[in-house]
Amino acid sequence: MRTRTGKTEDDPIGPSAEEAVPAAPAPRSPGVAVLTRLLVVLAVLAVAGGGIWLVTRAATPEASPTTTEIPALQVKAADVRPGSVAPAGGAVAGGAEQQTSPQQAHSTGPATLSQWAAQVAAATGVPARALQAYGNAELALRADQPGCKISWATLAGIGRIESNHGQYAGAVLGADGRPSKPITGVPLDGSAGVQAIGDTDGGRYDGDAGVDRAVGPMQFIPGTWRKWASDGNGDGLGDPQQIDDAALAAARYLCAGGRDMAGPSGWWAGILSYNNSTEYAQKVFGLADGYAKAAQSVRKQG
Repeated sequence: MRTRTGKTEDDPIGPSAEEAVPAAPAPRSPGVAVLTRLLVVLAVLAVAGGGIWLVTRAATPEASPTTTEIPALQVKAADVRPGSVAPAGGAVAGGAEQQTSPQQAHSTGPATLSQWAAQVAAATGVPARALQAYGNAELALRADQPGCKISWATLAGIGRIESNHGQYAGAVLGADGRPSKPITGVPLDGSAGVQAIGDTDGGRYDGDAGVDRAVGPMQFIPGTWRKWASDGNGDGLGDPQQIDDAALAAARYLCAGGRDMAGPSGWWAGILSYNNSTEYAQKVFGLADGYAKAAQSVRKQG
């Protein structure tokens, strides 16, 4: 096993015992001996402190570009310790007992999801069309992966940070679930604060044949989209710019590996897999918790 210093565990870290202790030390005065021991103690503490710093640093994910860009910049990180608690839950369309099929709920069938979205939009400020997409994704995963327990509120928290629910840079989210102009992130060219990801799609999704860019309301990198591409609106296509498709793909991504998104450990692991930044996860937590509680108040009033 190789350490951060570049040495293996078998490599000597410092001088050998023979090198460190002279064969015939010269006599020292008591004052010099005390000073020497003090210096040794301080050196040991310094080394120990450095080791602790390395462990702490390794355990703390580095910030990602989305934590310092608009719209994420406008969101305050929740004061919560990672892994300690999950956000409040909020079931779609009245609760888990409401067995509404996902795509039918906002198209040809009973308008329970669209009615729910309209009510929750008024309480949360999230566009109703975006809420339909987040709610649809929850319902779909409830049917396909019931153990995941992904919440629309968590998806809404991610959507708010990534693109302000499909409204980034003045875009308007249309009734068809597509922004009025494509949402494309910064070039992932390795510049300051930006990860370096070479082109993987020939510019098909992001319009950039040089490097990759995150795309759509949920900001998928093209390579990730190809793996998780989903059809949330039932048109037979998977489009990262279409919010039903993007929200469903995000839900599937978060639920990967049998993850339980209703529990603290599963929730934090899922969000950090989406963006390996503690600050990012704390922002999503605050948003998701607030959205869920606002929706709960709507239910109580109803």
